Amino acid sequence: MSKKVLVVEDEESIITLLTYNLEQAGFTVIKAMDGEMGKQLAMTEKPDVVILDLMLPKLDGIEVCKILRQNKITVPILMLTAKSEEFDKVLGLELGADDYMTKPFSPREVVARVKALLRRVDMLNMASETKEDDSECMTIAKLKIYFERYEAYLGDEMLELTPKEFELLAYLAKNKSRILTRDQLLNVIWNYDFVGDTRIVDVHISHLREKIEQDTKKPVYIKTVRGLGYKLEEPKE
Repeated sequence: MSKKVLVVEDEESIITLLTYNLEQAGFTVIKAMDGEMGKQLAMTEKPDVVILDLMLPKLDGIEVCKILRQNKITVPILMLTAKSEEFDKVLGLELGADDYMTKPFSPREVVARVKALLRRVDMLNMASETKEDDSECMTIAKLKIYFERYEAYLGDEMLELTPKEFELLAYLAKNKSRILTRDQLLNVIWNYDFVGDTRIVDVHISHLREKIEQDTKKPVYIKTVRGLGYKLEEPKE
């Protein structure tokens, strides 16, 4: 069965272009031309990926993204924006988008991004099916990371991490006590060319701290090294 992609976009020419290229790549495409319809279809049609424009009638893409995440709908979201301001991109990622692209874009690149998002979902699904394999596990104080399972626990509580948050935490853990620059983290964790968008790293570090630190203003796991980057270390007693 082909994977289902929901395209929420109010420009007919872009919908036509994306539909053609996605269908050529073997995807089934559902379309919505405003945010309200996009929200409804995301909830009822259960697409595998949502391509969501930022500027939409009725409900903008930011609102749609926020509502879906509040309703525990974890489908991967690729945000499209005609604006180049870093604020828009970062805000979208803060509210739960998994990736973004700035218009104008190559439709082939969109298809590549969709496939990459689906690969991450497949990896998570495969990991959940092999829970008995605890061989690749790292314990750092109360934090326990199962690399093969894509799971992390703080004490007995499983952390609700997005794929990117987990990948970032796992990389920090594997390089425990090493200072990693924002550019290093950007290059390793994000597969695309986000040169200059290191604020994206800061956003995800902030999300991780909210989930693993008792006091985000005084983190004991993920430390900021001023002027350099971040490191994950064993909390001091």
